[in-house]
Amino acid sequence: MTLDEIVAAYDPTASLEDAWTIPASWYVDSRLAELERRAVLARTWQVVGRDDQVREPGQYVTAQVAGEPVVVVRGEDGVLRGFFNVCRHHAAEVMTEPAGRARVLRCPYHGWTYGLDGSLKGTPDFAGVRCFERAENGLVPLEVEAWERFVLVRLEPGGPSLREVLGTDLVAQFAKLELPKLHFLERRHYAFECNWKVFVDNYLDGGYHVPHLHKGLDSVLDYASYRIVNGERFCLQHSPMIHEGAEAETGAVRTGQQALYYWIYPNFMVNWYEGLMDTNLVIPRGVDRTEVVFDFYFADVASEEAQARNRASIAVGDRIQAEDTAICHSVQRGLASRAYRAGRLSVRREAGEHLFHRLLHADLSRGLGETR
Repeated sequence: MTLDEIVAAYDPTASLEDAWTIPASWYVDSRLAELERRAVLARTWQVVGRDDQVREPGQYVTAQVAGEPVVVVRGEDGVLRGFFNVCRHHAAEVMTEPAGRARVLRCPYHGWTYGLDGSLKGTPDFAGVRCFERAENGLVPLEVEAWERFVLVRLEPGGPSLREVLGTDLVAQFAKLELPKLHFLERRHYAFECNWKVFVDNYLDGGYHVPHLHKGLDSVLDYASYRIVNGERFCLQHSPMIHEGAEAETGAVRTGQQALYYWIYPNFMVNWYEGLMDTNLVIPRGVDRTEVVFDFYFADVASEEAQARNRASIAVGDRIQAEDTAICHSVQRGLASRAYRAGRLSVRREAGEHLFHRLLHADLSRGLGETR
């Protein structure tokens, strides 16, 4: 099948009651993965760090976005700027640490030096080079914005601002969560042997798999009252919390009145409980390889009592990820089988997945049109 035929195999106009999932080929075809990189990941706002990492002048974070190295740095003037983390001399990455603080941005290869504003400052042993304009050889800028606790960039210039993409409803909902009161504690990386969309589908199934795979989590969620609410480019899954009869380990660290699970198109999740939050950044590492970066936040990270509770909370998260890792790998194997083409969606549970597939189809179709 051609790439056009693969994309066209999904019908985005079907209602949830009539819809099928995106076809299996979308999860196993390397051409589709490359199209996603260009048409989806490079054109959407992507999380690259936290606000506390770039709060002071000279603080920076680095990341890979759609295969591109990027760096975000706070300037001496207080302005947050983003750049492609690529030296203009021979293309080495200028900043090589995940995060840090620096007075200048210096390439480790040949020592070319850039200011915090991206301008080229130093070019050792470069005398005698003709037709070279220093002002035209600074780091290449990219769009960057900060929102709540998150720093995001967009590789492709132009288009709506971050807040326009998020929408006033989602921005207002997050403002009520008072995320600045939560403190970052730890980052963990999880490797999944599946396409990145398998992880997103699993997240967006409306709790459908929770009673079967996550016994501990199921013991604290009111499955019958679990609800799914779609926005234009996000999905909120929320559930009242249950305390009586909860599994001991999970019940001790998943308290409060409700659980909120936000997915923001295409690959960012925020899981909020009273007094704690974790975020999930889903990064494709190959057609059947995915890295998920978890950042854990808590209301109290200082007291000895809180430290023990926070560690116990992260341990519960670890157990859930182990359970998801196995099933996502199983799904990926099934998607490669000749016995499977596509599946149906639960009207009660999988509205979020339906939204994801339709948004993805729109971006891929747009990307194909521009290629043609």
